[in-house]
Amino acid sequence: MPRIFIFGLGYAARFIAAGLEARGWEVISTGREGTLAFDDEGSVRVALADADQVLSSVPPGSAARGEPLDPVLERYGPALTGKALSYLSSTGVYGDTGGAWVDESAPVGSGRRTARSQADAAWLARGARVHRLPGIYGPGRSMLERVIGGRAHRIDLPGQIFSRVHVEDIAAGVIAGLRAPGGAYNLADDLPCGQNLLVEEACRLLGIAPPPLQGIEEAGLSPMARGFYAENRRVANGKAKRVLGWRPRYPDYLAGLRALSATISPAIASTAPATASSDQR
Repeated sequence: MPRIFIFGLGYAARFIAAGLEARGWEVISTGREGTLAFDDEGSVRVALADADQVLSSVPPGSAARGEPLDPVLERYGPALTGKALSYLSSTGVYGDTGGAWVDESAPVGSGRRTARSQADAAWLARGARVHRLPGIYGPGRSMLERVIGGRAHRIDLPGQIFSRVHVEDIAAGVIAGLRAPGGAYNLADDLPCGQNLLVEEACRLLGIAPPPLQGIEEAGLSPMARGFYAENRRVANGKAKRVLGWRPRYPDYLAGLRALSATISPAIASTAPATASSDQR
């Protein structure tokens, strides 16, 4: 039975773990829902020694809080030597491109996620498959839930473009990459688009009117949300398709939201406001 050790069994990593278990893999993991505590060094090192693959979804630490750049490499780096490695990174490493397309050859480190860019580079230097992810959505975490919760909004920023990916497609891409060469791989769907289109489609599927357009100042966005709107790019996925043989099951937000809407019960959908309101991202 092949074994994988996953550092940080978060939202995306849970789908990866489930996909591997369905294929007969043994999954050992850290995180709140994992099988081991991250700081249980003895048990972690024994499990790492027996693992065929290692995946980290642990985000970089905060320098302001005195945390290591990458907690996994800081504590367990020597134990990873010789292992087949994968790392979940972010397309935020590309920074703002003014809406232009970016692929894995684009420069990194110019955006607001300096620590992520440095961690990304550190894993690449170890020969890892570094999967760069845009906005992630899926069951329980999509624009449909934001609309139902009255948290959806439309921001009046013409030309603002983002990429995104369904969590099931992340799992498929990471699993497809387990035998692939090291390097960066963008896992994004085929149709970058403005956030407003997602809001409007979610409202259409739920049968309610979309919220009014707001200026970015009027919307009263949190600092995190304002940072989201400060960057504008289209993420190309050709390398993952070519090298990994990966094809997204949900190639655009229309297919993804339509499938997710079928999983939301009428009782929950009925709690959505008659017109979607706006508070925070």
